[in-house]
Amino acid sequence: MVHEHSSRPRLSRNSDEQDMDHTFARPPGNTPARPTGTPTGNLPGTPPPRIAELDPESWSAVLAPRLASFAGVARHEHVTRAARDMGVPQSTLSRAMVRLEQDLGVALFARIGRTVALTPAGRTFLASVERALGEVERAAESVRADADPASGKVAFGFLHTMGSETVPGLIRAFRADHPRVRFQLVQNYGEAMIERMRAGELDLCLTSPVPDAPDLAARRLDEQRLRLVVPDDHRLARRRRVRLAEAADETFVTLEPGYGLRRITDDLCAEAGFRPRVAFEGEEAETLRGLVAAGLGVALLPPPAVARPGVVELTVTAPRAVREIGVAWLEGHPDTPPVAAFKRFLLSRRGQLLPD
Repeated sequence: MVHEHSSRPRLSRNSDEQDMDHTFARPPGNTPARPTGTPTGNLPGTPPPRIAELDPESWSAVLAPRLASFAGVARHEHVTRAARDMGVPQSTLSRAMVRLEQDLGVALFARIGRTVALTPAGRTFLASVERALGEVERAAESVRADADPASGKVAFGFLHTMGSETVPGLIRAFRADHPRVRFQLVQNYGEAMIERMRAGELDLCLTSPVPDAPDLAARRLDEQRLRLVVPDDHRLARRRRVRLAEAADETFVTLEPGYGLRRITDDLCAEAGFRPRVAFEGEEAETLRGLVAAGLGVALLPPPAVARPGVVELTVTAPRAVREIGVAWLEGHPDTPPVAAFKRFLLSRRGQLLPD
């Protein structure tokens, strides 16, 4: 699906046309009751204003449909010219302004012959309205830019251990055909990435284990062998292969609870018939590798990007020590074109995700 940038949309007729007076005049002197759900002005020491309420009777809900019309009349200082520029009937625009003043209980315009002029209250209101409309304009352009098929944005999360080779290689290969697509990259452990995805901060994440939750869609892409990493002067260092049960009496250094690799380590040790004695819990696999080299313990880790001196990496023959790598996204959420393209690319790399 291709998203094309169109010219600025023209204003359409709205419900104001159905229930407004036909006279563009000063509103009644009495101020109407304030809509609910809106904070009052700040007093010294009070907290800042809340985000606009979604209550249908709040100021934001009542006034928002008329703000662009108000700004148009204020800029032209002429209802007929403003109506022509916005593509709405003059009578509709006049009634919209009357209703706006009635809702606020404040005169925003003074009629001078065939023209209108802002009152002091109108000028104050216009300054804030133009800032608000500018923010809406920037927000609309931002989301449209992020969804552009050629130059849009992908918010992509991945594990720390995928950051040195796997992810850079994937992005380089993808951008060979999509050179202008932008990436917002987040490196974290699996559960944290999934929470950020649920919060709308990520489109996709590369994680392990492959998550299984009703609100997520996930696909297995590859598997990665784990090795028992020991100091180079360790009693097992001259071996090439080892059963994990042979390390039952060793002290382990592991990732912190909540990390997928920690869960896999605990499960593999349980399958081998023991519970690991943990001397240190960290956040980075390469930190653990350094601690192993320093003699603080042994670790179950994926292969390093670059061989590290001071350690020996042993193949684990039993149980089968692997971790599955998969891609996950929110079930049922529509993808922008760049996200859809990157998702298709990742799925096409099944069995070829990891570098040789």
